[in-house]
Amino acid sequence: MLASASQPEATQPRVAAPTSVGKAPSAPQTQAQSRRRPCQGSQLDRTIWPQGTLLWGASPKSENVPTNSAVLASVNLSGVQLNGAAIQGVRLQGGRLVAPSGSSEKLLGAIFQGADSDGQPVEVALCDVEPSPEDPTMEWYRIEIWKEHAGAWETPCLPTEQVPAPRVLAMQSVWDDKGTSHKRKGQFTFACENGAIAKCVKWGYKPWIKKEGRSLEPVHQACTRMARADYCGDGRSHTVPGTLIDMYDALGLQARTTEASDYWEPEKASFEAAWATDGAWCVSRTRQGEALETIVQQCPERFLPDTRELGQGDRCAVRRKGARVQSALLRNHSYGP
Repeated sequence: MLASASQPEATQPRVAAPTSVGKAPSAPQTQAQSRRRPCQGSQLDRTIWPQGTLLWGASPKSENVPTNSAVLASVNLSGVQLNGAAIQGVRLQGGRLVAPSGSSEKLLGAIFQGADSDGQPVEVALCDVEPSPEDPTMEWYRIEIWKEHAGAWETPCLPTEQVPAPRVLAMQSVWDDKGTSHKRKGQFTFACENGAIAKCVKWGYKPWIKKEGRSLEPVHQACTRMARADYCGDGRSHTVPGTLIDMYDALGLQARTTEASDYWEPEKASFEAAWATDGAWCVSRTRQGEALETIVQQCPERFLPDTRELGQGDRCAVRRKGARVQSALLRNHSYGP
């Protein structure tokens, strides 16, 4: 399947229009009274699904965007508040949040407690829900986080020209700064749609479902490595926004593109890499023309020379030491430099 990347704009997220709560008091306002209300409206239209170097789809320093913000890294299922009252029993079911009463709409306006990638607490407001038209097991949400320094509720997601108001998916794992997912009881991730975590779900690798009795969770993890060209599995991306790739797997979810179109010329593309959960299982060449030796030196003791044939004309140049070929879950073609 053909996938593309769009250049994200290095801009701050749009701030929701402030609305005061109640009448202005004559005395100085307390912190709670002076707060602006979250969830004051945003557009949800979608025409293009951008993909680039981002993992979460947010704009932290670790995602190569010049900003002083840290990414929203995790959210708690406990400690949820709605109109000042605690809500018990919120859970994740597949790719959607479920309230004790059953409907996610019952959670609109709720405030979740989370943490950013620096370990600092973050308040997260659930502003809107949009059921996925193609998959009833998943929903898209619009969220805002409270920015103390700005005194405002803002989206944590990086806007782009094509998607100026990104939505999020509720994912049942959390990811560290090396791009590795972890199961943590009572925690989940709000993944912005401009990032690889959400994009790989859109591509069909939903970690909460099974294909032929096999969980797609490892395939989803491998996809996030592939999307960002994270060859070493250390969280470092070796691609640039705007790069086309053609991905395929042995599960029948995505097939190799063989017919030319306005967007893709198969005869000009060649095999790049096979992907496992911890990065590239084997590499033929780099996506942007970086010397393969540079990648080998970046993660020493990881690769060894191996020119084996994987089928369909895909031939490696180096492969992962000590890993079986069965660990290669995805492959991709790209144009190269």
